[in-house]
Formats: sequence, structure tokens, C-alpha cells
Amino acid sequence: MLSKFYIKEHVKMALKEDIGFGDITTENLAEDTDILSGKLNTRTDGILCGTEVFKTVFETLSNDVKIKFYFKDGDKIHKGDTVAEFSGPAKDILMGERVALNYIQRMSGIATETRKYQDAIGDYSAKIVDTRKTTPNFRAFEKYSVKIGGGALHRFNLSDCAMIKDNHIRLAGSITKAVEKLRKNLSHAHKIEVECDTLDQVKEAVKCKADIIMLDNMNIEDMKKAVAIIDHQAIIEASGNVNLDTVNSIASTGVDIISSSAIVAKAPTLDLGFDM
Repeated sequence: MLSKFYIKEHVKMALKEDIGFGDITTENLAEDTDILSGKLNTRTDGILCGTEVFKTVFETLSNDVKIKFYFKDGDKIHKGDTVAEFSGPAKDILMGERVALNYIQRMSGIATETRKYQDAIGDYSAKIVDTRKTTPNFRAFEKYSVKIGGGALHRFNLSDCAMIKDNHIRLAGSITKAVEKLRKNLSHAHKIEVECDTLDQVKEAVKCKADIIMLDNMNIEDMKKAVAIIDHQAIIEASGNVNLDTVNSIASTGVDIISSSAIVAKAPTLDLGFDM
């Protein structure tokens, strides 16, 4: 999902942002012959994510930095684990340290939070999925992290799937009119999703043969009724008021997917650190 060329280009921009015209501290303290070695350790439990991005930071700065990971993306790591060992020119390690940590801590945090939600769903078949509430220009990394954490992915951007929300319904005049116009103009390869706040809207979306029906901010009883109305005629998505305390109950209604911005937007970074 994250191609090497995409990672490299993103890392270059991140390094340009952080280093600017030069690391005036390191460049005036470290000699070219100075070597540093150390470990990347975790200070808390979580799901590791971002190892390739971490390595790319140092590969971009120098071919002489050597990194050995003891875990791979998706592995569970525990407080005190040595995740990786590294050695190389002091200048390159010190210049890349913060950027590399920013990537791997953020990505591991999202993977960890996603795993909590998917685990909370338990034995139900529903999958936790992300939303478009992501960090600008960091979406590919955040979505990759969701996948590594065991979640599934919603549309990547506005061109992936036609999603009719309340404002679109107002614009078109009705769900029926919106679906008919989209079906007339879209490629056969695009699915149409309709956001529904009421059971009457669900009935209309089913009649229009929407591919995906989102149950937006419905209570559990209405979700159960909506699932019965849809009766496998569309993919069913639940959204709104999703948290670790409610996600299992939502899954119990029989929905297929549960979307939540919290697995990305509210995910804390995982506490990883360089010990040199």
C-alpha cells in the first residue's frame, strides 16, 4: 500500500522541513569520524508500524547507517522491548532521529488504537474502518497504519466512491434524485453510498438500490430495524458515537462496517525512544 517511491518523496519533504538549511547543533559538534550506536526501545505496549519509513529516513541521509529490526509491522511489542538496533555516523543519526521517531510513533499509535477497536468488536463480523478525518498530506501513512492495526479502509479520497450526505440530499432534492443523477453520470466502477439519519431514508436508499447505506448516529434499536429493512441488499455502515465502550453493541446489530475517526484523530503516539 505504501510504495517505496512515495515513502522516499514524503521523507525528503519531512527532512527538508526539519533540517532547514542545516542542523547547526550537530554539524558544529560532531566530527565526520564520530560514530553512534544504540537501540530503539519501546516504553509501552502496542502494535509496531512504520519500520520501512523509519529506515528510509536514515537511508535518505546516509548509506552508512545500519538498522536491524527485531519486529515487523503488525507485531505486538511490550514495554521494555528492544525494537531495533542501529549504528552509523553521528551526524546522520542525530539529524534523522526526530523525523524517524515522528513517523514510527505516530503510525504505531494509530495501529495500536485500531487494534483496540477491532478487539473490542469481539466475535462479531463487523470491521472497524477509518474516515477522511486525517492529517493533510499524511493520509496514506495513517490508512496504512489502520490496516496494519487490523482495521479495514474506507474510501481513500473523494474520487473513490460517491457518498451522498445530508447536504448533497438538500442539493439534489431527495435521495432518489441524487442516486439517479449519480448513476447516470458515474462510471460503472464506482459505488454509491447514502448517509441515512432515519428509517424512512433507509427505505428510500434501499428502493434506489444504493450500494452502501450508512446509518448515521442511530441508536441501537433503530440500527437493528435498519439492518432488517436492508436485508443484505446493500453493505451496511454504522457511523457516529463510536468509541471503545459502544463499538461492541454497534457490531451486535449486524452491520458490516463501523467507521470512526477516533482510530486516527484521537490515537495517541506510541512511546518509543532512542537509547544511545
